[in-house]
Amino acid sequence: MSNIGLIIEERSRDIGDFLVGRLIPFKKKRMIGPFIFIDHMGPTTLGPTKYMDVDQHPHIGLSTLTYMLEGELVHEDSMGTHQRIRPGSVNWMTAGKGVTHTERTPKDLRDGNTFTAHGYQIWVALPKHLEEMEPQFHHIEAKELPRWKDENAEFTLIAGQGYGKKSPVPVHSPLFMVEVKNDEEYSLDISGKLSGEIGICIVDGVIEACEEVIGKGHILVSKVEDTCKIILKPNTHLLLFGGEPLSEERHIYWNFVSSSKERIETAKRDWRDKSFPMMGQDETYVPLPG
Repeated sequence: MSNIGLIIEERSRDIGDFLVGRLIPFKKKRMIGPFIFIDHMGPTTLGPTKYMDVDQHPHIGLSTLTYMLEGELVHEDSMGTHQRIRPGSVNWMTAGKGVTHTERTPKDLRDGNTFTAHGYQIWVALPKHLEEMEPQFHHIEAKELPRWKDENAEFTLIAGQGYGKKSPVPVHSPLFMVEVKNDEEYSLDISGKLSGEIGICIVDGVIEACEEVIGKGHILVSKVEDTCKIILKPNTHLLLFGGEPLSEERHIYWNFVSSSKERIETAKRDWRDKSFPMMGQDETYVPLPG
């Protein structure tokens, strides 16, 4: 019996000069565990005139997880954070009651050369009792993340708990995000290794699941918690993510996530009125859509 509940295909959209692929939310599956939004950034060639520049914009009610596979970004926010992120490290920003931030190509990489930018921007909804917490920012270097091998597959625990290990990323609910890479065919059995709803994001390569062959740019959603057996064909790259679903429905509008529609309306008014916490050294402003 198939345990694949849904196969979601990446939908491309353009944000200025940068092409991203929206994976969730999807009309048939709004969330996977507490994960409510996943954008696939690139891979794209940047420079000498095209760079990643996301101007100042707001968030409430969520944590953002930025994970770069290639290229680098600088994160700045209204808490005073200035943090460069390199491939394999994690930027984890918890917006809580409200924060603004930017993400840009570092100045020293704007040197006339070209480079590849490739990564994921992920939103994790906060539990209801933490939606109005004070904003926080944490950066975790790649060397701090748990890594291990099984046969010819390499694993990295990016966030949360799984496989009997715990990431140092300070998450706020039971969840997991695991990177898997292999060079030769590998049988992946995650039964009992991860808890909660399970999403499988195919970054590169091909997998076989329930006698179906599925390529990169798709997310698989398991119908059965804690149970999934798949075959990774040679040179495949996956992100496993999910966890325990939140008990209340989450509403999403633009960059705002909340269990309360009224709270989102307040955030919209605050952003129009520019009464959000703003960055001291950046006067850019992304208008509210519509």
